[in-house]
Amino acid sequence: MAETIMTTNFSFPNQIGVYKGKVREVYHLKNDKLIMIATDRLSAFDVVMPKGIPYKGQILNQIATKMMRATSDIVPNWLEATPDPNVAIGQACEPFKVEMVIRGYLSGHAAREYKAGKRTLCGVAMPEGMIENDKFKEPIITPATKAEEGNHDEDISRENIIKRGIVSEKDYEILENYTKALFRRGTEIAKQRGLLLVDTKYEFGKNRDGEILLIDEIHTPDSSRYFYAQGYEERQSRGEGQKQLSKEFVRQWLISNGFQGLEGQTVPEMSDEYITTVSERYIELYENITGETFIKADTTNIMHRIENIVLEYLRD
Repeated sequence: MAETIMTTNFSFPNQIGVYKGKVREVYHLKNDKLIMIATDRLSAFDVVMPKGIPYKGQILNQIATKMMRATSDIVPNWLEATPDPNVAIGQACEPFKVEMVIRGYLSGHAAREYKAGKRTLCGVAMPEGMIENDKFKEPIITPATKAEEGNHDEDISRENIIKRGIVSEKDYEILENYTKALFRRGTEIAKQRGLLLVDTKYEFGKNRDGEILLIDEIHTPDSSRYFYAQGYEERQSRGEGQKQLSKEFVRQWLISNGFQGLEGQTVPEMSDEYITTVSERYIELYENITGETFIKADTTNIMHRIENIVLEYLRD
């Protein structure tokens, strides 16, 4: 099996700090630059799985790069360069402590809440009479607080975000407008690939000039859910599940093995065979979302490869 990146311990010139998220590790440099390493860690239900998925970091990083470039004309973003398949470099930003989740369909977490009898999510009303995977008349924004590692993101309303001073009302209006614009563009890109962009999340931050930028990843299978457009209506009319492109297949496997990230639950063992299957599914996701053949990077001594390429980039 290919070598994977589970953690990094680099020391780059002018480095002043490191932040390790669920999947990405971010190195802060003195000159307001960030080096973001996309690891092969797999997170589900806000829990990092014990084994890495080959090529997952490369897949997420390359999709995010393509989508950042495809949306930079409507929303400014942090990205400046992608010198290595697993590395992105760009502007340092102070992140807003909320994730802007936007949903075009009643799926995933929203569907689970709906089945539990809830008709309001993050202060947003959901109509009666919907079934799972139905399309909303208009996309709804359902923000979540940004959790530290090991904790769960929590649903929060627009009103509480502003009331608690997490984001000012002026800035929140910008985040809302950017979120809607990005979702429209993402929907258009997905349509060209025969896909439906079901839901996704965006993260934003402010650079040292006070400009709000899109940060982190965008429209990847870890941050987004896609359905195949062909047959969507027929499957809905028959009450069948939708064919989807996201890491929901991992969540469903975990649920079927008795794990939903709840207290007292143990992560089920993932065999090498299952991990290979997950890796293959991520490659399938990449090729369907981008319309391009995935080219596996050489993972022999992957840490040495990344370090050398980043150092060469910083010297230029």
